[in-house]
Amino acid sequence: MAIKKTITVDGIEVPFKASAAVPRLYRIKFRRDIYKDFAALQTSVQEGDEEGSTLDIESLEVFENIAYIMAKHADPENVPDNPDEWLEAFNTFSIYEVLPQLIELWGLNVETHAESKKNIEKLTAR
Repeated sequence: MAIKKTITVDGIEVPFKASAAVPRLYRIKFRRDIYKDFAALQTSVQEGDEEGSTLDIESLEVFENIAYIMAKHADPENVPDNPDEWLEAFNTFSIYEVLPQLIELWGLNVETHAESKKNIEKLTAR
């Protein structure tokens, strides 16, 4: 089951979607593991602060790629095929405002799958 959430990015309402397809879409598009990238990104953001951002370029790129994939997944017709084109729609926005909401969305998706698995185990237990 996919979970959608609309997040305001630079004053624009942007739909994002998390589902089991996101890791595959991310891997196909960027040839990277979203789970590893998400974990490293969370660590980088927790260690940094919004006023004196110390995030490295790779962390910023990972954030942009994750946000792009989740936006493209939510609205494939209106999100360009290139993350650079998608980012052109915005002036600027704070990773510290958007990332926690994407993490929450991703967490809800993972939580839903874990709960379903537990229910299946209950039904199939003998």
